[in-house]
This record gives sequence, structure tokens and C-alpha cells, in this order.
Amino acid sequence: MDDLPWLGDACSLVEAFRAGDLSPSEALEASLDAIESSQLNAFSHLDVERARAAAAKADVSLPFGGVPIGVKELEAVAAWPDTEASLVFEGRVAQHDSTQVARLRTAGAVITAQTTASEFGGINCTSTRLHGTTCNPWDLTRTPGGSSGGSAAAVAGGLLPLASGGDGGGSIRIPAGFTGLFGLKSTFGRIPRGPFTQNPPLTVTVGCLSRSVRDTARWFDACNGFDPRDTLSLPRVEGWESGLDSFDLSGKRAVVSIDLGSAIVEPRQAMLLEALAEQLIGQARLKRVDVVVQLPNGGLEWSLSNLVGLAGTLGDRYPGCHDELTSEIQLAMSMATNRFSLQSAGAAEMFRTDVNEQMAAIFEQTDFIFAASNPDVAFAAAGPMATTVGSVDLIAEYGFNRAISNNGALTIPANLTGNPAINIPAGFVDNLPVGLQVIGRHHQEQLLLDLARIAEREQPWPLVAPMTKG
Repeated sequence: MDDLPWLGDACSLVEAFRAGDLSPSEALEASLDAIESSQLNAFSHLDVERARAAAAKADVSLPFGGVPIGVKELEAVAAWPDTEASLVFEGRVAQHDSTQVARLRTAGAVITAQTTASEFGGINCTSTRLHGTTCNPWDLTRTPGGSSGGSAAAVAGGLLPLASGGDGGGSIRIPAGFTGLFGLKSTFGRIPRGPFTQNPPLTVTVGCLSRSVRDTARWFDACNGFDPRDTLSLPRVEGWESGLDSFDLSGKRAVVSIDLGSAIVEPRQAMLLEALAEQLIGQARLKRVDVVVQLPNGGLEWSLSNLVGLAGTLGDRYPGCHDELTSEIQLAMSMATNRFSLQSAGAAEMFRTDVNEQMAAIFEQTDFIFAASNPDVAFAAAGPMATTVGSVDLIAEYGFNRAISNNGALTIPANLTGNPAINIPAGFVDNLPVGLQVIGRHHQEQLLLDLARIAEREQPWPLVAPMTKG
């Protein structure tokens, strides 16, 4: 092979290994060389020697045999840094593999590098005091999103063919949308999060950022299924990859609500996504239905619920560690300390109950909801989080809380309710990727995958950013 890393999907890399076109060691070295010269700052740790040893003995008959894979910084890998992307835990080392990482090893993956994340997964860009700023391969001045920003940058930037992600409020779909990748947030519990699982606030799922639908399907073949260390994980489902293109979608109902009734979405992006949704509805022979979607903006309730877990993680280090935190987490912890109470916790639970009821009522009338994945294209790489959409100053128009919560208004609802949702690369605005989100019924991820396969086939997307090819 030439000195470029593999720029196809992970499944095609396994095929190349099996055909003898290149070896896992050659593929790994090409990725390591590319990482060394990269400007993306997508990695917080490289495990070069162990990766080389794994590549040298890789069994390419396995599903991911020999494929170099990145693991998000918020997920445990034994003997790797366990920092939560925070100065507070600098120097801490993981004592175990996560269940997902252990299953990837069993599937033959070469666990190569730790990808950067936002601190504690708290915001939708990847810029921390511990590791600096991660850049979007489509435009180095823009963010790849967060919190799985390093994984998105690594895969879209051509450095690794596949990387793990987690999605507690959009952290797979948001970066996938900003970088032109495919991303699936599964039904809550589909892939176990153990060991030492923190279940509340019952929003977080794990998975991957990928270049193709089949890569994600193979990932779920390898990783899904109950584990007793995550008591809310779901029973195993077989046939994710082999079942692709086997589901009859004709006649399924679809509603198009680009803003989900509450988000402010950039008008040109909204027009593009509306057109793609209509096109995909026709190609899949779906039936478009008119259903009112008015999901409330739950950013504040979601944030307060998540901060309970963060307070537990920080323990008695807080407030002494306040100055070590990024400004966004400082603000969030200060807000929660001053505003969180038994009453606000109860109000957040009642809000979540209401959202569940509203989502269930919508899915009594439809099978898919088409929406945007992000309100706008990627914003500045180092942040702060966007408070504008196009030329509109959201703070001036709607106030600070509405402006900040608009960042996750499109993705958080599916986390609160546990519904599966995907990001499909949908084209470009100002030469930056935008994504179409499709939310589905609980436990019906495979229908979403087949819908995405139609889009992938009929409107193919670039697998990597063009700067990678130069």
C-alpha cells in the first residue's frame, strides 16, 4: 500500500487483510504516521507498542480482525489514562477495560489510541484545559463537535477507520453531523456500559462514529447484549450486519419536523434537510404523515440531572477543584450548586415523564421522525458553545438559557426517552457538513440502519474530509 492510512470503511479494510492486499501491521503503521503529522489534535493517548503487538498477531478472520480503532477518552481501557478529559483526574489510570472495549478485543480490533473528548462529556465541542482544542478536518477553525469530538475528527480526518463514541445528549449524533459521518444512538441499554455502571440519569448510550452503515452494524454485532454489570442492558440481538437491506420499509409512516418544534435551525440547512427527507421518504416508499411535533426544550432539566452524577464523580474534591475545571463545567457546577434542590429534582423528573408521554404519543402516529442533528454548521473550534444561528443572535432574541440549550435541543429528547436515533450525512452548507437526524421507535435500530442504507446508496457521502486525500 502507499503511505496513506486506510480511507475506506473498516469492513473493506478487513476484506483487504483477508485478500492479502496489506497486513494489519502495515495499516497500523500508516495510521500512526498520519496521527504523528496530523494537525487535528484528535488523540490524548497512543498505545503504540501494545497496538503493534496486537496487529502482529491479529486474526483477520474475526469481524474487526486487525482494524486499528480509537476509544473515546471517557471510556475505560486498562492501563490507559482515566482522566474524564479533566485536570482534576490528571494522572489517574484505568484498572479495567469497559465491556464494549473487551468485546471489541474479542472481535479482533487493535485498540490503538484514546480520542479526545469534552470535559466529563459536558458540552458539544472538544476543547479542554488538559488537552487543548480538537479541530474539524473539514475546516481546522471549526469544532468537530462533542463530546465524541476526537473520535469524529480521527475517523472523518482519515486517521483511523473507526472509533468509539458515547451519546448522553447527542454526543454521537452532534459530531457525526458536524463531520459528515454516520452515527447511531441506540435504544438505551443496547450496549452495556459496565463495569461500575452509573445508571442515572438514564440517558447515556455507547457506540461508534463510522464512515459507513455496515461498519456500525458490525460494531453492534460485536458489542450488543446483556451484561450483569449493567443491570439495565438489553438482551442480545443477532444479525445486525447480515440483516442489512432485509427490512421492508414501504408503508412505514414518517413525519418531518426539522426543528422538533422547539429548536432554532439555520434556514438554508433546514431547506436542505427538508428536501433530503422528502427524497428519502420517496426512495424508501414511506408514507409522509402530518403529526404535530412540539417537543419541549429540556436542556436545563437534562443538565441538572447529569450534574448529579458529576457531583458524585468529583466527590469531596469539589469545590476545591473549581479552578481546574473548564469554564463551562465551572458554570454548570455553580448553577447546580445554587439551584439544585429536592424541588428542582422532582420538577426534572416530572418534565421527563411529560417528554416520554409526548414522544410515545407521536410514535402512536408515526414510525420515524425526520429532524436536523444540529441547529447550524460547526462553530469555532475552541468554543464557546454557539449562541447564534446563522446571523441571529439567540441571546438577544431569546435570552441566555434558550440560546445555550439550543445546542442540544434537537438531540436531547431521544436521550431523555431512550429512543434510537441516527445521523445521516446530508450535504453541505458553506462547505461544512450537515446531518439529517432520524428518530425511531424503541428497539427498532435495524429499521433506522436500513433507512440509512438507502440514503448511503442513493446519495453517497464522502467517507473522509477532502484535505485528508492531499
